[in-house]
Amino acid sequence: MAIRFVAMSSDVAEAYRAGAADANGQCSERRTADTPGRPCRHCLGFIEPGEDYLLLAYRPFPEPQPYAETGPIFLHARHCQRGGAVGQLPTFLDSPTYLVRGYGPDHRIVSGSGGVIPTAQITQRADNLLASYTVSYVHVRSASNNCYHCRIERA
Repeated sequence: MAIRFVAMSSDVAEAYRAGAADANGQCSERRTADTPGRPCRHCLGFIEPGEDYLLLAYRPFPEPQPYAETGPIFLHARHCQRGGAVGQLPTFLDSPTYLVRGYGPDHRIVSGSGGVIPTAQITQRADNLLASYTVSYVHVRSASNNCYHCRIERA
């Protein structure tokens, strides 16, 4: 099955850049990167040292509910092109492992679908999860901090 890596929507990214409140009802924090490695959830690339970025609370679900995790993310403060591609692992996924977990049509975790997966196996794991009729989409999250990175869907 073909899968697609999906970034934060451009409309949502632009709203945050324009000052929209984050998932906690707060303004984003504007900072300047002093080290490499901060992943932008819109372009799915890295924020380079010297670039301004936003730090904000993000909830990648349509509404609050018990399984709708909210956590910190980074976003380029400047406009950037939306990332994501069919079958192509985003470049910003460069840690050794990630938490990969399936969600159902009700946006709740599908029991037993989560696991810490080596980065090279994310595509295969997502393909296996999406082969199940109970899994509507998959999240890629930090294995150490549970921060949201991107979504994976059927292409």
